[in-house]
Amino acid sequence: MKIADDIHNYYERLVSQHFAVLKVDEKYDEDFIADLTCVVLNQLPTRYIRHEVDMAFYLPASERFEMENKVKTAIDKALVFMTTHHTN
Repeated sequence: MKIADDIHNYYERLVSQHFAVLKVDEKYDEDFIADLTCVVLNQLPTRYIRHEVDMAFYLPASERFEMENKVKTAIDKALVFMTTHHTN
């Protein structure tokens, strides 16, 4: 088993999904997005999984809603931080 291939943090997917909704890739360059991703994920707890289907099947809707709200809040805070502190 290779941890990098078999196990990942579910919050990474949620962050990526929310970035797509916000069209982050259309507004910022790759370096900014990489830094933004780190700032966002460092605010969130980890939730390691092996398969996406496990989360879809076992995660209660209320917990999924809470996780999505945490992601939105973390992204909002990170964008404020990054836009005021990021240098090229």
